[in-house]
Amino acid sequence: MPIEHQTLADEAATLALGASLAARLTGGGCVYLEGDLGAGKTTLVRGILRAMGHEGAVKSPTYTIVEPYELGDVHIYHFDLYRLADPEELELIGVRDYFGSGDLCLLEWPERGAGVAPPPDLIITLAVDGHGRKATLDWVGD
Repeated sequence: MPIEHQTLADEAATLALGASLAARLTGGGCVYLEGDLGAGKTTLVRGILRAMGHEGAVKSPTYTIVEPYELGDVHIYHFDLYRLADPEELELIGVRDYFGSGDLCLLEWPERGAGVAPPPDLIITLAVDGHGRKATLDWVGD
């Protein structure tokens, strides 16, 4: 698929992008979320989760590394790998158990899990652009 570019004027636009992506991610997969601190990665995850039926809070799992969500038959795992010193730390938490068929894994800071995290189906890069954000979506998998 071609790379998609979107301008996100505000938080509502980021949530709306997440909601539109939710419909395309129902079969599971691995999504890499790239961008600097404050770029909107967790806000985008919130949009995805809300569109899939999650009504509670969505926080960045910076200290817990992974936050699981069970929405009916769908298992979604939100990872924040920012605090990892070594990708092998993922092995210690049994990360391979999270990457099952049909599960959706959303990884913030995926480069910190290089060599352990599975390859992505989608890479989303968020960047601050004035008062808003720019999103680049690269569908690299099926």
